[in-house]
Amino acid sequence: MQIDNIVKKFEELYGTPSLISRAPGRVNIIGEHTDYNEGFVLPAAIDKEMVFALAKNGTAQVRAYALDLNEASDFLISELSPKEGWINYIIGVVAESQKKGLAVEGFDVVFAGDVPLGAGMSSSAALECGLGIGLNTLFEGSLTQKEIALVGQASEHNFAGVKCGIMDQFASTFGKINQVIQLDCRSQEFEYFPLNIQGHKLVLCNTNVTHSLASSEYNTRRAQCEAGVAVVKKVYSDVNSLRDISLEMLNEFKDELDAEVYDRCSYVIEENIRLKAACDCMLKNDLDGLGVQMYGSHDGLSKKYGVSCDELDFLVEQTRDKDYVLGARMMGGGFGGCTINLVKEEAVDQFIDEMTEAYQSKLSKKMDAYVVVIGEGARSESVEILS
Repeated sequence: MQIDNIVKKFEELYGTPSLISRAPGRVNIIGEHTDYNEGFVLPAAIDKEMVFALAKNGTAQVRAYALDLNEASDFLISELSPKEGWINYIIGVVAESQKKGLAVEGFDVVFAGDVPLGAGMSSSAALECGLGIGLNTLFEGSLTQKEIALVGQASEHNFAGVKCGIMDQFASTFGKINQVIQLDCRSQEFEYFPLNIQGHKLVLCNTNVTHSLASSEYNTRRAQCEAGVAVVKKVYSDVNSLRDISLEMLNEFKDELDAEVYDRCSYVIEENIRLKAACDCMLKNDLDGLGVQMYGSHDGLSKKYGVSCDELDFLVEQTRDKDYVLGARMMGGGFGGCTINLVKEEAVDQFIDEMTEAYQSKLSKKMDAYVVVIGEGARSESVEILS
């Protein structure tokens, strides 16, 4: 990120900024569709981020400039209703921060980022958490990291209309260099695990496809999981989610469950098991073992949970005979987006070239690749420190 460009634009439009805040996008190493089933996820912050220059302006107005789009917008602090476009996220963070007790007044902001849009790295959470921590610093608030993450989530729910879990905002806020976060989506308790991949890189392969059925299919999967839980709960009254059900318990009801519902439920239970195994592998620095769990995750998402697509499956299958790829899987909600791949460092360029060529040759589509590094979470700093 070119912070100098952001500061220069701020000076051109508004004067001297008081501080810089920033927050990263994220990857998820393993654990998809487990969040709304009160399971575990394993995200990490990455070295792609949204950056903000901010200053109070002594008015009742917020003036904002999106440098990447070369667009300006503004609104009154007293008028915090949802609007169309990117300004809606700014309004949402202001409104939800106020609900948490932060006394936000008029301010100016210029922001930009290098988190790819639509690639499943959660540029929206980076925007929300970067602005959230900036406002908390600018207006001398006492919001905790967790409260800033919850501000971001509430902004998605109440302004963007996306009923997301807490994973994206949590990773963007709590990220640490070379650490992944094992987040319990029921209790919101978390634990750091070291991801020491010296000699290897995380490479994302973007299918550049999105499928319109994703949102409706997401709701269907959620309903199927709830249907499975309801059947088990008739006998085991203390069961409230798939988190409470073992494979042995689920198998007791296999004949009563629709075959598709059984597959959906067994995938979620198995994914939580895989995630725990992946954490054990990281503690032992067993990257081959981690790769095995990643492939298992993809197979479950594709064959049991039914949220992959031809493009994602193709990219994962292309890696299976490459001895320099330790693991690969689709990442995110599915039906498009990226695969995440653990690749030996000396073969990264070869990997990207071969995957790009195969994707174009076999599917006649363009693939984009991103090499990402596990980085820091949201933070703010004075402009003087940067000069």
